[in-house]
Amino acid sequence: MQHPILVTAIRAARKAGDLINRTIDRVAELTVTSKAHNDYVTEVDRSAEAAIVEIIRRAYPQHGILAEEGSTTPGKDFEWIIDPLDGTTNFIHGMPQVAVSIAVRHFDRIEHAVVYDPLRNELFSASRGGGAHLNDRRLRIAQRRDLEGALLGTGFPFKDFSYLDAYLATLRAIMPKVAGIRRPGSAALDLAYVAAGRYDGFWEFRLKPWDLAGGVLLVQEAGGVVTDFHGEQDYWHSGNIVAGNMRIHAQLLRIIDEHGGDST
Repeated sequence: MQHPILVTAIRAARKAGDLINRTIDRVAELTVTSKAHNDYVTEVDRSAEAAIVEIIRRAYPQHGILAEEGSTTPGKDFEWIIDPLDGTTNFIHGMPQVAVSIAVRHFDRIEHAVVYDPLRNELFSASRGGGAHLNDRRLRIAQRRDLEGALLGTGFPFKDFSYLDAYLATLRAIMPKVAGIRRPGSAALDLAYVAAGRYDGFWEFRLKPWDLAGGVLLVQEAGGVVTDFHGEQDYWHSGNIVAGNMRIHAQLLRIIDEHGGDST
C-alpha cells in the first residue's frame, strides 16, 4: 500500500502532467519569458506549479514548499521540492522529453519521490524502504560491472559556463571508455532512467535541488548509489552529482576526481 504522502504527490504530478499534455501541441501560442541567460519559463510552468501546490496545501497545509517557480513557503519538519516542468527548453521546442518532479524531504532525508513523464505516461515513484517503481513494475538498477559498453546520461552546461572546461575534461575522459553518452535535457528523467536500468550511470554539474531531489531517491531505492563528486551526500549544496550502481559509480567518481578540477 502506498504511503498517503506518496499518493498525494502522484495526484499532484498527474494534475500537472495533464496541463503539460494539453499544451504541448500549441507551444507557439504560449507566453515565454526569460529568467536569465538560457533559463526560460512558460505559463505552463507556472500553472503546473500552482496546481501542484494547491493539492499539497489542501492535504498538508503545515508542510513547507520549495518550488522552482517561486511557490516557496517554510515548514518545520516536511518540505516538498517541486519542479513543475523539468525540461522547459525541450517543451518550448516541442521536444518530447519533459517531466514533473516532486520529492518530499523529512528533515534532511528525501522520503518520497515522483518523476512523471506525461507524454509517455510513465510514472516513476518511490518511498524510502519501499523500493522504486515504474507504473506498477518494480525497478532495479543496471548491473553492468564496467564502463566498457555502458550507456551514460549527462547534462551540458547551458546557463553557467564558468565550469565548462572542467565539464569538457570529464566528458573527454569518459567518452572513449563507454558505448555512448546521452543528453536529452531533463535531469529528473535522466536519474529515473538510471533507476530503471536504461542508463548505467549519470553525472552532472551544478544542478538545483528541484532538478535532482526526486531522481535521487529513485536511484537509491532501485539499489544504486548517489553522491557528490567527493563521494559525499553534499549534492544539495554543490549540485554536483554522480549516480549508478556501486561499480559504475566508483569508476565515474575516479575519472571526475582526476579531470574535474576545482569545479568538483
